[in-house]
Amino acid sequence: MDRFIDLHTHSTASDGTMTPAEVVRHGKEIGLCAMALTDHDTIDGIEEALQEAKRIKFDVIAGVEISVDYSKQYEMHLLGYFFDGKHINISGLLSKLTDSRNERNPIMIKKLNELGFDITLEEVKEEAKGKVIARPHIASVMLKKGYINSIREAFDKYISSGKPAYVKKEKLKPQEAIKEILKSGGIPVLAHPIYLGLDFHKLDDLLYNLKKAGIIGIEAYYSDNSKDDTGNLLRLCIKHGLIPTGGSDFHGDFKPDIKLGIGKGDLHVPYESLEKMKKLMN
Repeated sequence: MDRFIDLHTHSTASDGTMTPAEVVRHGKEIGLCAMALTDHDTIDGIEEALQEAKRIKFDVIAGVEISVDYSKQYEMHLLGYFFDGKHINISGLLSKLTDSRNERNPIMIKKLNELGFDITLEEVKEEAKGKVIARPHIASVMLKKGYINSIREAFDKYISSGKPAYVKKEKLKPQEAIKEILKSGGIPVLAHPIYLGLDFHKLDDLLYNLKKAGIIGIEAYYSDNSKDDTGNLLRLCIKHGLIPTGGSDFHGDFKPDIKLGIGKGDLHVPYESLEKMKKLMN
């Protein structure tokens, strides 16, 4: 019997709609054999997730997703995976990144106000329920007020990179983030390479440089990948000696078309991806 995992999920600790414990229970209910919680720039949900995992006897890996400074048009994200409580070591860096988010949010809301949207920072904070404020929380307030028809519309028209209300936050260079994850005892992985706007040869060159910086894996299995995308990424993993990982990028109701474990219906991340990471840490 095949064993499947999901190494890219989000909770209410950042911009998901399920609590960490709920995501963990959902993972076990749908038949996953393991999952990772990888909230944006925070590990605030990890302890809750690990406690629930212990209670229901389910394998959960501590993780984080960090945005890095890549280009004006495209965003690059790095995933960090931690074992044996080592996620605590990266908390200082994440606090600095959260401060940058907090500086960006009021500027973004002011831009939306200037575009005619009547929303306030207080409303967005309430939507985030005391957790890290992220763009989906802003989009959710816009949706509730009837300004947009979906969360995706807010991103497509207003708050993605290059759109009128987008504000860039302070980020580490990819090499710096990789170094920080490694220094903290984690495994750095390039998230969803298909979002980088690179053809096969340019991605090949990028991975060569990221491997020199210390990257250990890439997200070869992902919800928005085509079969060709996955095949190309697996070939690049072999060429560069990288671990192929993967996940759905589950956010709950904020991304209703993405289901935990199966993405858009046909995602299957093999357990071997996690086995390779665990062997590396032993």
